[in-house]
Amino acid sequence: MSRVKRGIIKRAKHKKVLEATKGFRGTKGRLYRVSKEAAMHAGQYAYAGRRLRRRDARTNWISTISAALEVSETTYSQFISALKSSKIEIDRKILAEIASNDPVTFEKILNKVSK
Repeated sequence: MSRVKRGIIKRAKHKKVLEATKGFRGTKGRLYRVSKEAAMHAGQYAYAGRRLRRRDARTNWISTISAALEVSETTYSQFISALKSSKIEIDRKILAEIASNDPVTFEKILNKVSK
């Protein structure tokens, strides 16, 4: 079997991982073995964080809609149920945007749903 020299490839792989973990605390940003593990965990946390960000956004939209509904003494669940029964398909993101920026339009939607 012939000899394989991996110096250039190995250095490039190590450099790639160390560049990704640049700025990490302690040996996590300097030693290859430790930084490889840290980069892997950082990727997992980033993935989970993206899902959490979407969850938080939805929570904020619901809070905004609920706050806008306090004037009319209608609960959020009643409003969403009425929207579905009257076949109005507006998602929560758009409803929250309308509620905060255009209260007149939101009031019209509320009147149409409550009939």
